[in-house]
Amino acid sequence: MWPKLVIFACWVSYFVCALASSVSLPSGKHSNKIQPKVFIIGMFSSEGNIWHGISEFDVLAQNITVPGFSPLFQQAHCTADGSICQLVTGEGEINAAVTISALSASALFDLRTTYFLIAGIAGINPALGTVGGVTFARFAVQVGLQYEFDAREIPANFSTGYVPQGSKAPGQYPATLYGTEVFEVNDNLRQLAISFARNATLYDDANAQAYRALYANHSGWTAATQPPSIVGCDTVTSDQFFSGALLADAMSNYTSLVTNGTATYCTTQQEDNATLEALTRAALFGLVDFARIIVMRTGSNFDRPYDGQTPQEHLFSSSPGFLASIRNLHVAGAPVVLGIVEGWEKTFKRGVKPSNYVGDILGTLGGVPDFGPGSKFGGQSANATA
Repeated sequence: MWPKLVIFACWVSYFVCALASSVSLPSGKHSNKIQPKVFIIGMFSSEGNIWHGISEFDVLAQNITVPGFSPLFQQAHCTADGSICQLVTGEGEINAAVTISALSASALFDLRTTYFLIAGIAGINPALGTVGGVTFARFAVQVGLQYEFDAREIPANFSTGYVPQGSKAPGQYPATLYGTEVFEVNDNLRQLAISFARNATLYDDANAQAYRALYANHSGWTAATQPPSIVGCDTVTSDQFFSGALLADAMSNYTSLVTNGTATYCTTQQEDNATLEALTRAALFGLVDFARIIVMRTGSNFDRPYDGQTPQEHLFSSSPGFLASIRNLHVAGAPVVLGIVEGWEKTFKRGVKPSNYVGDILGTLGGVPDFGPGSKFGGQSANATA
């Protein structure tokens, strides 16, 4: 037991020291750190590898081991000049939160002016998008923070077995908030990212096309049958993979509920709220700028079965859109990265000023959320009320 405690104490000490050094150094003392203009964030190996060996830039010029990264993905990768970097967090909320916290606290990087491109694949709502399609979110909603009944024991008057925390029935606003339920990112930056991505010719293949055709018989799923395109719509985070129209509808309803009808559920993934929470905490101490985050997800599979397919068959079948979704991370993402780097002096160095609220459901970074119960901190930063 004692050796483990000692190791843990040393580990905590490292992060405390790293965080302190990042916060306390005057601006002129950051010159020895890598100062990326863009940091690309993937969640598993295929999402990371798609950025290696590409023609636009070489992120394998520098390979930097960062304490606290996943044991499976221990390095950040950067171009020779450090202007573009890339990492893989590991899958799921815990891996994402720990890796991004380690990055934020690392003494190896100065991230105060860095743009973060979250670039991963996702399940997609056939009413709003298609496999291989590329989405950019304004809202990320953590749908897993709910009470849950086993499907065999759902109360007869409930529409779903999911109930918002602190409430007594589906459809009631959660009375208990943890602070990670909703994040909103800079919509002006999102629109610029969309405009950059629309310059790309998205990849498509026969497997994805055949998969889309299976969704053609449903009148509300026209978007599912279309070729890949760029779409602005929102994302939900859950460690649980879910399958079927009933669960998808429940998550869609919850997304609308907790954002006061503002967000539209479009993609489902496992990490984004965890990544955004880690970046929120770093932003609270000036280590990053939360207004410089882009959330991009590509459709790998539909979140519900086509007519005639069971939820079980849907969940355990292959993902015919996987290759298109992985390839389009690079195809659509590279123009975004290059747009920021090439427009650095003219636009992006000073930042893209948001016209919407930016931050979490609590108002941690200041301002008043345009969803939920309002600011927990009276519109000020949490630091100002500490």
